[in-house]
Amino acid sequence: MTRPKILVTGRSGQVAEALDHVAKRDGHPLICAGRPELDLTQPDSIRAALAERAPDVVINTAAFTNVDGAESDEASAFALNRDGVSDLWSACQAAGAALVHLSTDCVFDGQLERAYRPDDRTAPLGVYGRSKLAGEEFLAGQPALVVRVSWIFSRFGSNFVKTMLGLAARRDVVTVVDDQIGCPTHAEDLAEGLIAIANAIVAPGFDRWGTYHLAGHGETDRASQARAIFYASRAVGGPSAAVNGVPTSEYPTPATRPLDARLDCGLTEEVFGVRLPDWESRLKDAVIECLDQGSLP
Repeated sequence: MTRPKILVTGRSGQVAEALDHVAKRDGHPLICAGRPELDLTQPDSIRAALAERAPDVVINTAAFTNVDGAESDEASAFALNRDGVSDLWSACQAAGAALVHLSTDCVFDGQLERAYRPDDRTAPLGVYGRSKLAGEEFLAGQPALVVRVSWIFSRFGSNFVKTMLGLAARRDVVTVVDDQIGCPTHAEDLAEGLIAIANAIVAPGFDRWGTYHLAGHGETDRASQARAIFYASRAVGGPSAAVNGVPTSEYPTPATRPLDARLDCGLTEEVFGVRLPDWESRLKDAVIECLDQGSLP
């Protein structure tokens, strides 16, 4: 079967860079388009980019992703995460392209005490989560996919692994919350899963549109994840630090995050046969790659 031509919105984010890397490695037809060529705040640029590229599938990784920054810039968050999705969907319809839109575990309030399934009640705690949920709600009932992701890490972009390594290079002890639980996800594993999903949705007769979860297998809290990062770094001669675990109540941030953000990916495995590897199995690779880059935040 001919593999679909994929257009990725965004160019410099973790997922976009990982998609580009995986596609080039595997010879998959994929191109990333970001500002100014494709700007989700400029509908004309969206239509022009899709008309020129003529993709079979669009994977939307472009978003306002600054969780804390969204609290003081609600207009920008909604412009990208809600209005941009609306305009992108219209352009996809006109171009005959299927849409895979990435969303977030921040649409939940973290009070369920088990991993969230796609059909569980949403209740975002902050502006970022509300803006992403607004984008989801626009696509509800449409022949499109919403894919919620979680705690992404890699050598690309800004992420928790890079932040911890940078802190360890300057401090002997770092303070990290120990009551926020989630499913860390290696960006390249996520990219492979998204490409597999893109291949599936262009198959004749596909009709399982809706909301799915895609995250690394396994779960942990942030402090334990930090300790795992430092263990992997120390093993290869990189920076390491002691971790002082504290409750979120002692580490206030502008945005309130869900304490339990675990995602149940069972439906994704059932429909697409996609299950991502255990996050710990990929952590050492990411740590080594971040250290090899030679520039930590």
